[in-house]
Amino acid sequence: MRVLLVEDEPDLGAAIKRTLNQQKYLVDWVMDGNEAWAYLENSWTQYTLAIFDWMLPGISGLELCKRLRSSKNPLPVLMLTAKDRMEDKVTGLDAGADDYLVKPFGMAELLARLRALQRRSPNFQPMELTVGHLTLDYGSSTIVSQNATGEKQVIPLTHKEFQLLEYFMKHPNQIVTTEQIRNQIWEVSAEPISNVVAAQIRLLRRKLASSGCSNPIETLHGMGYRLNLTP
Repeated sequence: MRVLLVEDEPDLGAAIKRTLNQQKYLVDWVMDGNEAWAYLENSWTQYTLAIFDWMLPGISGLELCKRLRSSKNPLPVLMLTAKDRMEDKVTGLDAGADDYLVKPFGMAELLARLRALQRRSPNFQPMELTVGHLTLDYGSSTIVSQNATGEKQVIPLTHKEFQLLEYFMKHPNQIVTTEQIRNQIWEVSAEPISNVVAAQIRLLRRKLASSGCSNPIETLHGMGYRLNLTP
């Protein structure tokens, strides 16, 4: 699950990012509304949730909500603000925020509200994702491979392997570039390592091969990679 966090208070932003990372969220944290909008316009970076502070340099959190909704983007948004008047809450919700959390708040409440937003989202993540003979189990972070005779094999995955295979399975038979994979699977602020994607794909292929999958992730030289499975 990928979250866009837009918070210009350094201590609070760092605390929220740390808490979300501990819960296995992938977090892109920015401190400026203009930068946040640039992230949202990137069609190959798919966010599960967004957290906007109301008052921001550049574009405000309120304006970010308005732009999202005017572009028909259903991304669930939690608004953070010190404004606690009823009129302010109504303004935020009318602008397109899905929920409203007044500062100061506890991290347990923040996480609970994010879980509630996920459940209400039209893009709520199912418990399983199946493409061809592969099924991702979100509850156990495993991949289940089924052979031609119906025999199933469960393969444990690391968190990064799970994210990578999920991304491929959400784009089956499509060519995805190294840059697109890096943008979606690693935080934007992460230090770029030239061969990190290729290395992670090699590890994933090795695990899939152990279950009898004959190299379903193709390398298309000069273009990228493709998951070649029959849906």
